[in-house]
Amino acid sequence: MHLVHDRFSPLRSGARRTRARELPRRDPHDSRPWRPGRTLPAGRPAGTPGQGRAYAKSRPARGLPREPGRRHAAPRAAHAGGNRCLRESAARRLKHVTNSRALCIVGAGAAGLWAAARTASFGVPTLLLEKTPRTGTKVLASGGTSCNLTTTLASGPASALFGKKGARFLRTALRVLSPMDVRERLHGLGVATVEAPLEKVFPASRRARDVRDALERWAREAGAEIRPNARLMELRPKNGRWSLGLETGEELLADDVILASGGKSYPRTGTTGDGYAWLESLGLELVPPVPALVALSSPAGWVHELAGIALENVRVHLTRGGKTIRRRARPVLFTHRGLSGPGVMDLSDAIARAKENGEDLPQLHLDLVPGSDREEVRRALRKIEARRGAPLLRRALAEGLAEPLPRRVVRAVLVQAGCGGGMRTNELTRPQRHLLVESLKGLTVPVDATLGFDRAEVTAGGLALSEVDPGTMAVRRYPGLFVCGELLDLAGPIGGLNFQAAFATAELAARAVSCG
Repeated sequence: MHLVHDRFSPLRSGARRTRARELPRRDPHDSRPWRPGRTLPAGRPAGTPGQGRAYAKSRPARGLPREPGRRHAAPRAAHAGGNRCLRESAARRLKHVTNSRALCIVGAGAAGLWAAARTASFGVPTLLLEKTPRTGTKVLASGGTSCNLTTTLASGPASALFGKKGARFLRTALRVLSPMDVRERLHGLGVATVEAPLEKVFPASRRARDVRDALERWAREAGAEIRPNARLMELRPKNGRWSLGLETGEELLADDVILASGGKSYPRTGTTGDGYAWLESLGLELVPPVPALVALSSPAGWVHELAGIALENVRVHLTRGGKTIRRRARPVLFTHRGLSGPGVMDLSDAIARAKENGEDLPQLHLDLVPGSDREEVRRALRKIEARRGAPLLRRALAEGLAEPLPRRVVRAVLVQAGCGGGMRTNELTRPQRHLLVESLKGLTVPVDATLGFDRAEVTAGGLALSEVDPGTMAVRRYPGLFVCGELLDLAGPIGGLNFQAAFATAELAARAVSCG
């Protein structure tokens, strides 16, 4: 027995040493990946030279796949002898049968390219199917074509931003492949990275194409076959394997399938939600997909009049029944249709989910002075009221707070508080002062919808996390089927977190397939 440590294994990030796995020594002439419970071919006794040991009765510990290269020579091709078991294995694992594959990965986006590169690196014959003419179309469009590829946050804080369920589900994935691991891997592929505000990480060139090209080159050089214009229409189990029916009428057979086809956001890039139909046909539980990281529309004319104003220091609250259900401290941008910016987009899935369920929409409030509590705002207003000359309230308010506000925003605050635009500071009554404090600490902005999947950066919803093993990304009810990336019910905020989740879940799926 010997220990195998992958370069990106949990041991590298300080996990307990008990996570080291043991692999049985294998026949150097046998190209088949080891699977738990595999027996020797019939008629060959245990201990026969060149055949290693029998593992039928005692189940060995599962192992991490080998990193190709150092100290590990690639196994030679299987014998072409007369043993029926070996002949069937060669036909199944190699490409001697044109429609038979060891592994098919569906979707050549961020998750699909990463998974293909990793499985091919581990020696698994890999076919990557992409329905569009090119790979990584959504990667090219991400971050305004700059590609916010991961986050500066550590694994723990990063996973926490996916909510309670998402954090539990991603704990292993982000421990195995941390944001720093992603940056190191890309650096090794020739893509230097730089940090930016709001915990973002970009390629130093600020070109998304560099990231896409590096991932595709990595997959091809590792040995993965990439087939563009190959749209999957049907996925079903068949005789212990997987049947993949393509739009051309061709049927592929595979031992394992990794679904990385993405969600429904930015459908012009090819992510039209095809994967949901495949999963639904298998009877798996789906959380209805809704747009996320998307701008909101508002029916209020005064909101449209503020178009172009950006508030950098603001806290956004969503409330229902007077209770805060979500909050986010990020910049907000007023647009000609409503609200945008990270602070609003990070919470947009809650609006979309309520609308999908036919519920009353949560109310959205902007805390315009998050650095001051209500008592501090009251004291500031009293100082403004005491000014000599009784200046206009809107002018004094724009300059007299601890955090200056644009005058057009102040005018909207005064209207919501019931104060006229021509009111003087000495005319402010006590009830009006109270309403003014509440408006500054929670300006209510009416919203009625999101701008939909066409404008959404990611999809919230998808395959229910309870259907998937978080340590392998394997679908619990279907051996040989794995799901990763946006097709899962995971949606994080802006800041490279969704790319990080895609890479990390793809890493686990690739390892699981390679381990067998």
